[in-house]
Amino acid sequence: MVKAFENFEVWFITGAQLLYGGDAVVQVDGHSKEMVDGLNQSGKLPIKIVYKGTANSSKEVSDLMSAANNDKKCVGVITWMHTFSPAKMWIHGMQTLKKPLLHLHTQYNRQIPWQTMDMDFMNLNQSAHGDREYAHILSRLRKNHKTVVGYWQDNNTQERIAVWSRVCAAWADAQDMLIIRFGDQMNNVAVTDGDKVAAEQVLGYHVDYYPINDVMAYYDKVTDTETKELVATYFKEYDHDAALKNEKSEAYEKIYNSAKAEIAIRRVLKDTGAKAFTTNFNDLGKFDQIPGLASQRLMQEGYGFGAEGDWKSAALYRTTWFMTQGMTGGSSFMEDYTLNFDGKNTSILEAHMLEISPAIAECKPKLEVHFLGIGIQAQTARLVFTSKEGHGIAATIVDMGNRFRLIANDVNCIKSKPLPSLPVASALWIPEPSFEVGVSCWLNAGGTHHSCFSYDLTDEYWRDYAEIADIECLIINNDTKYEDFRKELRFNEVYYMLNKALR
Repeated sequence: MVKAFENFEVWFITGAQLLYGGDAVVQVDGHSKEMVDGLNQSGKLPIKIVYKGTANSSKEVSDLMSAANNDKKCVGVITWMHTFSPAKMWIHGMQTLKKPLLHLHTQYNRQIPWQTMDMDFMNLNQSAHGDREYAHILSRLRKNHKTVVGYWQDNNTQERIAVWSRVCAAWADAQDMLIIRFGDQMNNVAVTDGDKVAAEQVLGYHVDYYPINDVMAYYDKVTDTETKELVATYFKEYDHDAALKNEKSEAYEKIYNSAKAEIAIRRVLKDTGAKAFTTNFNDLGKFDQIPGLASQRLMQEGYGFGAEGDWKSAALYRTTWFMTQGMTGGSSFMEDYTLNFDGKNTSILEAHMLEISPAIAECKPKLEVHFLGIGIQAQTARLVFTSKEGHGIAATIVDMGNRFRLIANDVNCIKSKPLPSLPVASALWIPEPSFEVGVSCWLNAGGTHHSCFSYDLTDEYWRDYAEIADIECLIINNDTKYEDFRKELRFNEVYYMLNKALR
């Protein structure tokens, strides 16, 4: 179990019935307990699974699902039919359930006991029968869920449950997520804007404006002592030139003011209960520089961040970070910066002025101060580094007017060359299946220039997230073919138009 998720639970409910008598239900119950114990002891699941017993009637199912809805620790429900469980008794419960659902199609025994199997064994061990009955009613109800098929002791089965569990935790975190915006949206930018009412209705989080002047009130109250303590932390944690410690220099003043900004923003986030924030370099109050260093460090701690008022990316980054707790790859907010055409190695330089999380750094970041000619054009503190090489995934959510669309693209980070005249944090990646196809699909899908990147996540995480959120999901990876992707876009458009009309 991952410590970050220790206050969460996933409920496990087994389907049965009383047709075969009470002794049979006792056996079903014993098998279920053994399976749940085995899953918890596997070391692969990030969240504890809690066995909630067998459901043998419509009332029992409904009561369990209502209890799951009302239990704040429960982030999702796993259901499994040990034997034949008439699916009409699951209708009201499934209509009631608001938490994420996973249907586990497995079996207590790995293999058929060929020499000893009799009718009693056959009647009791009917997952092949019961799970099909149950799956039918989920399909009939159009109930969003994940299906995992495989033996419960197999690694692949446990790993797929683990993926879903992490997504459930992140979904629960999003349901009370407050994103505060320091400044408004960038003027005339479309892709980073969207319907905040629909976002709260569909995705769970709430977006509020927070006046930059109110941030300045916090900034003015930050003391010299606590600011110098944080500056000392900077010098301890990051590489730096010795000259930066000269307290009479402009560079030190910029680092000092960056520390004040970090303390002020952190206190605003804590006092408001916000889990994410955005900035806008056209609206920075009395800040003497873009608070890039603060944004970098707060992202690494788990606060969501979006530049230029991009609240959807701020929320999605928080979700990305939250579901990857305990993993080691790292994640960050990103922006497509510029292209490097180089044949098969054609790539995209990813950066964003200053705001890239040091969680993805290849080596220890270096604290530097340089002139930044955008927003407040001034000497500005920042952490400079390049990202690790390796496979990752970039994701974004866009507002299509009648729905939200999640787009995710597998990418491969490659070694970046030095940028002596552009001292920022950056990554260099090649989208899958190739630069041309990956970028073409992203553009055709209306993908943003901002994304949330992770070395730890895979396509499956984002498919599960979209399934739980009931939003459109488009995956671009090595299996993607451009013309097939364009057809998927057209089919999806028809689906969502008809779906809206039928509702």
